[in-house]
Amino acid sequence: MTEIVTGVGGRALSPKGVETRQRLLDAAEGVFGELGYSEASIVKITEAAGVAQGTFYLYFSSKKEIFDELVRDLNRRIRHAMTESAAKGETRVEQEILGFSGYFEFTAKHPGLYRIIRQSAFVSPDVFKWHYDRVSERYVAALREAVDRHELGPIDPEVAAWALMAVGETIGLRWIVWGEGEVPAHVVAELGRIIRAVLEPAS
Repeated sequence: MTEIVTGVGGRALSPKGVETRQRLLDAAEGVFGELGYSEASIVKITEAAGVAQGTFYLYFSSKKEIFDELVRDLNRRIRHAMTESAAKGETRVEQEILGFSGYFEFTAKHPGLYRIIRQSAFVSPDVFKWHYDRVSERYVAALREAVDRHELGPIDPEVAAWALMAVGETIGLRWIVWGEGEVPAHVVAELGRIIRAVLEPAS
């Protein structure tokens, strides 16, 4: 079933409207990522998107609304990138490593991601929590299913998921945001060792 995308007032958008709305979100990603929430403005977003300022209000009612929707949009795209990469693995541990590789690749292409998510903790705490809840809920479910199949050790799926999320996020911060713009192969290999140590059954 195709999701219906709406504008202000719940108006269903045409394909062209959906494209314009996404162009505004892409522009907002660049503006919020570079300038921060307080310095960003609707004028700067519409200029970056190449649309008239009045057009903005057909899709979003305020700067905060587009910011909140940007966090949701990035969340959906992060989860999609991780799921696509993880699907190439045959075992749960392989899927874990590939999923994190998908996350790192996405983050490298979206340099403002970390700043935007961290700003949401102050700008929109409910959306900030929603972001991590959405990332974790499927992760926890997948680990729980793997435990039930006896593919993993007797872990606590929720604790393991949140712990590994923290590891992956801080590695991205160190090597993508503060480092070379990508996670080197030896770091991915070491992350794989950590994942196996956490998830694989004891020998």
